[in-house]
Amino acid sequence: MSGSSPPGPVPGDAGREVREVIVYCDGGSRGNPGPAAIGAVVVDPTVSPPRRLATVSERIGVTTNNVAEWRAVIAGIEAAARFRPRSVRLRADSQLVVRQLRGEYRVRQPHLQPLHERARALLEQFDEVDVRHVPRDANAEADALVNAALDGAAP
Repeated sequence: MSGSSPPGPVPGDAGREVREVIVYCDGGSRGNPGPAAIGAVVVDPTVSPPRRLATVSERIGVTTNNVAEWRAVIAGIEAAARFRPRSVRLRADSQLVVRQLRGEYRVRQPHLQPLHERARALLEQFDEVDVRHVPRDANAEADALVNAALDGAAP
């Protein structure tokens, strides 16, 4: 797929186990619906400076911004799971998705419910999960991966 990169470890990190990861994720569409993409970054915060373990930057076709946000969450969690962490800190700049994932808001749109259920099921594999909203500027790397996929540039 042009303008995308499969989720994968950074060279040299394949199969590496870490006890804790931070997942930054973002999804976006140009138009709503419109061409859409996802971006995610998996970071090991236990080393100084924190080390990037994996990235996701992928076009996902034509869809809505909300679908892209959920697909980014799922892809980020899947990328993190390959490192078998005990603890996952998920960070996203979509307050709606964060609040739905935390159970504070219901997912009312039927087409989003399977994505919500998939994300929740994926998070169950970890001993500790912390899901928080971050401001857009704190999620700049994931946002850049979304835009790189939409622009057809390599991340």
